[in-house]
Amino acid sequence: MTVPNITLHDQTTIPQLGFGVYQVPPDQTAETVAAALEVGYRHIDTAQMYGNEKGVGEAIAASGIAREELYVTSKLNNDVHRPDDARRSFDATLSALGLDRIDLFLIHWPLPTRYDGDFVSTWRTLAEFVADGRATSVGVSNFQPAHLDRIVTETGIVPVVNQIEVHPYFTNEDARAASIRHGVEVEAWSPLAQGGVLGDEVITRIAAAHDKTPAQVTLRWHIERGDIVFPKSMSAERMMENFDIFDFTLSAEEVADIAALDRGEAGRTGPNPDTFDYIPA
Repeated sequence: MTVPNITLHDQTTIPQLGFGVYQVPPDQTAETVAAALEVGYRHIDTAQMYGNEKGVGEAIAASGIAREELYVTSKLNNDVHRPDDARRSFDATLSALGLDRIDLFLIHWPLPTRYDGDFVSTWRTLAEFVADGRATSVGVSNFQPAHLDRIVTETGIVPVVNQIEVHPYFTNEDARAASIRHGVEVEAWSPLAQGGVLGDEVITRIAAAHDKTPAQVTLRWHIERGDIVFPKSMSAERMMENFDIFDFTLSAEEVADIAALDRGEAGRTGPNPDTFDYIPA
């Protein structure tokens, strides 16, 4: 089964469906990612904050899959935003992954109430990694419209993606629209609302009509809207289920019906980026 590629504004491509390793225990990451690669996933999304980059690297090294067939993303931790810290931590990411180049590196959170509100210098630092060839592309995660507007205005450097919370109960339209306005692709984290949408009667009705599961229908909804998604599961059966979403399509009415489930801010499952200020101890 072929996963579609999305062309980013820097003319590189990213698989639209990937595999996420958020909350995968470090000692189980290599085995879990190996299972995902066996299913057919070629896009792996990790982060410094997850503590499991080393396991991702071990799975990649053991897979025998050509490097050019894989797409690897990681993200900058919240405690290393200052430029020199960011440079050192990026070196550590490459070392943990066992790679000399990463496909995509993101600022994980803007942290507007930390570092004197300066996430612009952090963004300029990430751009250095593209210039020296160690990152193919750089982007951001959890950036609100004002955050995105600011880094583009002050640096002229446009992120290739903005990884934000998006699911049927929180479509995050303002951040999504701001990203699209800048030519930034939207990556949807928590695409199933941590499983919260799977019992929804609208989604279950549509799933029954297509002889698919609610998870498959929800992921398909993301795909048809143009989102890049990377569901996480430690079950090989569920990995295969999440991968099997390219043999059916939703009608425009079905896409609209699912989008209408949006609850606005009340549907958010994660922190609000305007106030989130967590720094690891």
